[in-house]
Amino acid sequence: MDTLLHFANLVLHIDKFLGDFIHVYGAWVYAVLFLIVFSETGLVILPFLPGDSLLFIGGAFCATGQLHLGALIVLLLIAAISGNTLNYLIGRAIGPRVFNSHIPVLERFLDRRALQKTHDFYERHGGKTIVLARFIPVVRTFAPFVAGASAMTFRRFQFFNFIGALLWVLLLVLLGYFFGNIPFIRQYLNVIVLVGIGAAIVPILFGALWKMVRKHGANAGSR
Repeated sequence: MDTLLHFANLVLHIDKFLGDFIHVYGAWVYAVLFLIVFSETGLVILPFLPGDSLLFIGGAFCATGQLHLGALIVLLLIAAISGNTLNYLIGRAIGPRVFNSHIPVLERFLDRRALQKTHDFYERHGGKTIVLARFIPVVRTFAPFVAGASAMTFRRFQFFNFIGALLWVLLLVLLGYFFGNIPFIRQYLNVIVLVGIGAAIVPILFGALWKMVRKHGANAGSR
């Protein structure tokens, strides 16, 4: 419980954490930023790291001269692209093995036809999914893994991986650079981050709920 509280405090006060870290360790903050973004996008077990707020706050520190804007953008872009690539490769390596494990317990819950449908979906709409997922916490961690597990074409994945990473890093870092040090935004940054996360997740939840309702209605009508 103490660990969860400490992590929640870190997420909600990431600006203070980075400020203190820069003051004590200086340029080592670049390595920390790289590792956090790489881990959030590259390791499916770490979807709750503060990627969006981290980019925004990083841009704000660039505006004060504590970080170099160009170096930060390039570093975070490499972290985001390589993280997604690792996640894709992990999904590509273990996804099909899980579906073809012939383990009775897994066979009951996994459907190979579902995997084929997911592959078809990613070949048709995977580009939009990879790009849009960059801006949705948690989803951006799982999207490249699912793309790999469903055997989305690697070249196609990498093209949209680059586009999504470029838009995500540039937009959030530059927003932080130009607006991150405005007193109102600085004061209510935690609230803004939470509202932003909610605005990204709520439409997805409503969309999923609406599909469930429609599917239930269609099944009831066919009886």
